[in-house]
Amino acid sequence: MGPGYVPFALGLVLAGLGVAIVVKAYVAPDPAPGEAPADARANDSAVEDAPVDDAPADGGAPSGRAASDADVLDPRPLAGIQWRPTVAVFAAVTFFAVTVDGLGLLLATFGTGLLAALARRGTGPVRALVIAAGLTLASWVIFVVLLQLRLALVGDWLGG
Repeated sequence: MGPGYVPFALGLVLAGLGVAIVVKAYVAPDPAPGEAPADARANDSAVEDAPVDDAPADGGAPSGRAASDADVLDPRPLAGIQWRPTVAVFAAVTFFAVTVDGLGLLLATFGTGLLAALARRGTGPVRALVIAAGLTLASWVIFVVLLQLRLALVGDWLGG
């Protein structure tokens, strides 16, 4: 085992946890509106023993409403995924990982900021450029100036 073993093992554990969280979030059904999550119901035995009262708090008659389309769970497990932010953030992280050695810290971070800005609808080009520039400046200040890490600001692809 060398000096990179612990960070590598920790990275694998964190990546595995991340995948498990993402899979659970997109595969596990959401509770119906007004219904507590399954884990909250299982841990609260006092609520199960209490009598159920369908009457509203103001003393009126019970609602007696029929189930609407919003109450029915979609049988397709990936139906609720917002693809634009998912793909944009994944593309941004992948872009940084692939280009940080070749382009250097400054351009790789700037490109990552631009791609990540695409995750939100309505982000215009000027705002995306400001986000990317701010992220690049913050990365330079934190990692190069404050932590004094020896990172290539301009990569090999550009003659740096």
